[in-house]
Amino acid sequence: MQLIINNKIYTDNSKEADQNSVFVVSKQNEKFKENAISNGCKEIIDSSELKNHLDMSSINIIGITGTNGKTTTAAAIYSILLDLGYKVALQGTRGFFINDERVEEYSLTTPVQIGNFAHIQKAMNNGCTFFVMEVSSHAIEQKRIEGLEFALKIHTNITRDHLDYHKTIEEYIRIKNSFFEDDSKKLINKDDKIVKYNSKNGYAYSLDEPSTYKVTAYSFKNGTHVMFSHFGTMHSFSSHMMGIFNVYNLMAAVAAVHITTQKSLDEICEALEGFAGVSGRMETISSNPLIIVDFAHTPDGMKEVLQSFNERDIICVFGAGGDRDKAKRPLMGSVAASYSKHIIVTSDNPRFEDPDMIIEDILVGIKNHTSVQVEINRKEAIKKAIAMADENSVVLILGKGDESTQTIYDKKFPFSDKEEVLKILNKE
Repeated sequence: MQLIINNKIYTDNSKEADQNSVFVVSKQNEKFKENAISNGCKEIIDSSELKNHLDMSSINIIGITGTNGKTTTAAAIYSILLDLGYKVALQGTRGFFINDERVEEYSLTTPVQIGNFAHIQKAMNNGCTFFVMEVSSHAIEQKRIEGLEFALKIHTNITRDHLDYHKTIEEYIRIKNSFFEDDSKKLINKDDKIVKYNSKNGYAYSLDEPSTYKVTAYSFKNGTHVMFSHFGTMHSFSSHMMGIFNVYNLMAAVAAVHITTQKSLDEICEALEGFAGVSGRMETISSNPLIIVDFAHTPDGMKEVLQSFNERDIICVFGAGGDRDKAKRPLMGSVAASYSKHIIVTSDNPRFEDPDMIIEDILVGIKNHTSVQVEINRKEAIKKAIAMADENSVVLILGKGDESTQTIYDKKFPFSDKEEVLKILNKE
């Protein structure tokens, strides 16, 4: 990865380092420092110094972290700011966008440090005054966000995820909470009992606990309608998006824009209504029968989605990724069993694991359920679920969201839950 500032090349790749470039030493590449020197590199700086080489004072960086909701919250903030007339960049799992145009395709949730600086530089060159980014736990632990000064840090929630990397839930929580230790402005989900943060410059949003932006009422009839209080004054917004977790995501987005722009809340709420949601996040593919695709791939994420359809007969299609946290699989099965009328356990992205063994792990958590099927072929599983649907049901296809491939061993094969649903419906 390269960054060019005033015609000088900065790189974190020792193979690219030479007498004409600056090698940036980080936690990840320090063992290659001697290689850079042997390639002729004369100028070497520590990653902590990089911020002194690029003036980022003209742009407001908004960072969102949490187990669930990062992508939707970031996209909602981006959409609102654009509708309010600001020039904005968005960086996250869906790619890199500048002023409503996708500049790069899907990538890491948070790039390496030089990648972040290069994207911010490009955003500034395009006149952006806001840079909205998702911040992963990996990025915090690996110091990929080192040197960035955040105008606002946002917390969505902290539940179980990425234990294949962080090893323990305690370490994962510690890493997430470390993002909120400094004096930066921060916006916290007050209903999350796990979060710990420095209260200086702290704002909060909630449905249950007292907070700066407190939801007082909501309904899901013909969309989502929310009333909230800000220092005693009532405001409201509506959205086509569904689910209690989206009440949190949208409330966080409204609050974030209010904190960083000082625009009126009523103007912000009006701009929010133009946000249609994110592909593969609680996305309605069909209304009759009701079929929804969502990225939920953790026990808590699944629970939030399933709880949103208590009034319907839930037909739940899901699996679990291979080479990832194995202990969450029976927990996912248990959540599905608690809320679903019918369960079809299938394959997700098995990677190098045996899909049958992954399914066995999930089934351990499904006890005494009257309607459980195993269909390892995800396409067939979706087809069976749709065949079971009627006017009282909802088909929830969980785990892959808007992913366009399925990973088997180290190969990616074309596969989209949404496209499979549309193919099946068009044949009927």
